[in-house]
Amino acid sequence: MHLRFKLCSLPFELLKSEAMTAIHPIYPLIDPMPKAQSHAPIGIFDSGIGGLSVAQDIARYLPKERILYYADTAHVPYGPRDDQNIRELTAQAIEWLYRQGCKVAVVACNTASAFSLDYLRDYYGEDFPIIGLVPALKPAVLQTKSKTVAVLATPATFRGKLIQDVMQRFALPAQVNVIPVTCLDLVPFVENGAQMSTACLATLKAILQPVVDQGADYLVLGCTHYPFLKPAIESIFGQKLTLIDSGVPVARQTARILIKNELLFEQDQNDGVRIECHVSGNNAENLKTVLQYLIQDDLTWNIRNIAVE
Repeated sequence: MHLRFKLCSLPFELLKSEAMTAIHPIYPLIDPMPKAQSHAPIGIFDSGIGGLSVAQDIARYLPKERILYYADTAHVPYGPRDDQNIRELTAQAIEWLYRQGCKVAVVACNTASAFSLDYLRDYYGEDFPIIGLVPALKPAVLQTKSKTVAVLATPATFRGKLIQDVMQRFALPAQVNVIPVTCLDLVPFVENGAQMSTACLATLKAILQPVVDQGADYLVLGCTHYPFLKPAIESIFGQKLTLIDSGVPVARQTARILIKNELLFEQDQNDGVRIECHVSGNNAENLKTVLQYLIQDDLTWNIRNIAVE
């Protein structure tokens, strides 16, 4: 099944500084939607299907909520893309969720969150709250015994201000050594349902063994695809690394935002679909098999293509 929508050009102005490029809205929101009510769905966006790790945490933490999930599989992965391209793709995705009548948007992509949150929040205003992610480095820093933690994330996430702020505020004062680890091969393994393949296991062994050798006791999974790699990582390293991600903290933050804005839905669902997945890459049929393994049996879901004009 195809749903059709047209991508609009959002009125953002590029402002360059020596530190980084920022985008700020220069016009008010065009044709604003009516303020959503509590029965509206929670919108969740990721570059691919990795954000379903966050969607499932939110679905369990908020069992009466419906989720509308947008996977930009036409452009996955975002990690190798330049900063402006990441912002543009993120803006298009959030606009789609907004036009579908979602009551909040969760940017379930660390790479997109690193570059997009401030200007999107300014653009949409208080009536459409936008929730982002930052790698769960803070709890790892607070709990490490070896004073060495590793963060597995995309190069773009490490370029962003969010993780740099956490490192400056928490890791540096605590004298915790943070080891950045990047690998662009991991997201495609998850997108193709190949987390336990020989190639994926070999890749994880190659990039994480040096981290273990340097004494890291915590591994922060700084991409929403990576929680789906937990069984693979644990099969290689056992209990040598404690794995930590942002899923549950984001679910709690989503609940706080809904309560604050009087948008929490408190009625029982009538056996409807909990997670409605929409993909931009015309690959819904191929992803059905993958999602059968990624989404737990207790959550109902469907998936369909979106035809982009």
